[in-house]
Amino acid sequence: MELLISLHSLLAYVVLLILVLAVANALKGWLTKAEFFSLGRDFRLSLFALILSHMQLLIGLVVYFVSANGLNAIQTLGMGGLTPAARLLALEHPTINILALVLITIGWSKHKKKMEATDKFKTIAIFYGLGLLLILSRIPWGKWF
Repeated sequence: MELLISLHSLLAYVVLLILVLAVANALKGWLTKAEFFSLGRDFRLSLFALILSHMQLLIGLVVYFVSANGLNAIQTLGMGGLTPAARLLALEHPTINILALVLITIGWSKHKKKMEATDKFKTIAIFYGLGLLLILSRIPWGKWF
């Protein structure tokens, strides 16, 4: 279990880095009206952000269902018995991050249907950016440092 929790924590840094890079790349491409390279950097950066985010979600779900801070905490203490820190880990963090992944996935799907490079970059910037903001809002910062 400790290995999964450590993996989830370490992968979070990588996911955040790649998401920041993908959003920055999309914003730059959108604002400069650059060409979208469907087989190059733009495509790969967005795809890696999508894949790593989903891997992080899967590891997080395993941790959630077997850890004492996840579903077990809610079942044991009930919602009223959770401290704010426990509620963050047991409810807010997983719920908001799943919503963030839904937005990132929608952004990926929508960008593929766009024909213009500016529209592709705009779609990725908006959806990945919203997903990144949601993720940043529910990271248990006290446990990270």
